[in-house]
Amino acid sequence: MPAGRATFNKRQKEQQRQQKQRDKAERRMQRKSEEPENAVDEMAEMRRLAEEQAALFRIGDEAGPV
Repeated sequence: MPAGRATFNKRQKEQQRQQKQRDKAERRMQRKSEEPENAVDEMAEMRRLAEEQAALFRIGDEAGPV
């Protein structure tokens, strides 16, 4: 009965695909719920690093051309 086995395998494969989609959607929702607090912290950190880097460039400009 190879035809029965093929049908069973197709059904199992489809169930696995659907489960993978559900898991993926769940992870996406978790990321969205965590995003606001992390995004603010990351943006503040990026601004701080950018200001530090800009300050380093300003220090180099004050020395004048070499």
